[in-house]
Amino acid sequence: MHTDTDRCVRAVQAKDARFDGWFFTAVLTTGIYCRPSCPVVPPKVENMRFYPSAAAAQQAGFRACKRCRPDASPGSPQWNERADLVARAMRLIADGVVDREGVPGLAGRLGYSARQIERQLLAELGAGPLAIARAQRAQTARLLIETGQLPMAEIAFAAGFSSIRTFNDTVREVFALSPSELRARAARGTSGDGRTAATAATGTISLRLPYRAPLSPDNLFGHLVATAVPGVEAWRDGAYRRTLRLPYGQGVVALRPQPDHIACRLALTDLRDLTIAISRCRRLLDLDADPVAVDELLRTDPLLAPLVDKDPGRRVPRTVDAAEFAVRAVLGQQVSTAAARTHAGRLVLAHGEPVDDPAGGLTHLFPGPEQLAALDPGQPALPRSRRTTLTRLVEALAAGDIDLGAGSDWDEARARLAALPGIGPWTVEVVAMRALGDPDAFLPTDLGLRRAAQELGLPSTPAALTARAAAWRPWRAYAVQYLWATDDHPINHLPAV
Repeated sequence: MHTDTDRCVRAVQAKDARFDGWFFTAVLTTGIYCRPSCPVVPPKVENMRFYPSAAAAQQAGFRACKRCRPDASPGSPQWNERADLVARAMRLIADGVVDREGVPGLAGRLGYSARQIERQLLAELGAGPLAIARAQRAQTARLLIETGQLPMAEIAFAAGFSSIRTFNDTVREVFALSPSELRARAARGTSGDGRTAATAATGTISLRLPYRAPLSPDNLFGHLVATAVPGVEAWRDGAYRRTLRLPYGQGVVALRPQPDHIACRLALTDLRDLTIAISRCRRLLDLDADPVAVDELLRTDPLLAPLVDKDPGRRVPRTVDAAEFAVRAVLGQQVSTAAARTHAGRLVLAHGEPVDDPAGGLTHLFPGPEQLAALDPGQPALPRSRRTTLTRLVEALAAGDIDLGAGSDWDEARARLAALPGIGPWTVEVVAMRALGDPDAFLPTDLGLRRAAQELGLPSTPAALTARAAAWRPWRAYAVQYLWATDDHPINHLPAV
């Protein structure tokens, strides 16, 4: 979008928050870059320059605005909508792969050379993978500086910087303030987003996750809580809580819906996991979606329009662990929600790793494929055919034969899942929708979806419904959420506080 100058100028002059994260506005006269909704008086058009990423603006020599905090804006919805190389690379960078494995590790996961990835990212985003990861580290550093009292050396390490000097230089360059000045500014209640920063205990961070309005929390949190696995997930004091398996350690997160943000409280055993944990929580709640674009298209169908108008901004509840969700999808085949939770809870008790929950109530991590690979095929109380399916799925995940991670190829993942015995179209598509994050995944064989379609006067046979749903592309996963909402099921209701 940054190449459409007229459209960008109109968005900046209107202070339109819908475009935050889509592009960034740099101002030649001040040397700063802002989000489109920055509350300051818009600069003259001739002094505006537009960039596709914060990293590109930083590379061009601009520093982040202290008022609107462009580095903290919602991410571009493109990276969750698209399945091409650039989108896959951006999802992996957000998941911390460059910080942990470098650009060669990123290239190895994507199956391309480092030079090819660098070239494509530069062409589309104006910055390479190292610069994009650097911008992400700077945002993590700012968050740790402003929301706690950790020593600066520990913050530098936790944010992924290789040295204190690099940390200091990057913070000064990006924010035009030293780390100590950033902390003093936050302590005075003048942090860049106009909100008083919270004081955090070591290992515990409280922050706000921004999103593009509108957002309907009902199906989002209702679905997560209704299907929650005991010991791993829970609803408590108005917040969805769950345990997290992270690259450097464990975590527990509490996510509470608020009118203009999601309140997030993270307890981590290793602060190096902060960036990854935030990225996974945003992905879980689909916070980088563009609800205006989704709802605008779905409203063009006269039978869907009343559903959208009644409760706009529905998101697709996703997952923090794609392999976990795939296992749970198999456990949930042809059984009730309660039975699926029971099966998953038994696996957790038998094979899950214990966690220390500061608030109490959560007990385990969901077991990963490596733990489940040693599963006794005769142990789960499932029909023999489903035990076989579960065993084959776990073996394929543990061996790396199926990649469902942030940088996976959606088409290839679908094909490999479908090749396993006992995994049919419904399982493939529900994994694509909630684990892979494909916004166009569709479940025409789902009984709840077909029942809703019939009640609305839509075709209810899978073939006819698929044909009708072609008009909803590329947002068919969101259409599924609106159709499911016609049923009075717990997944469609925000739990009581």
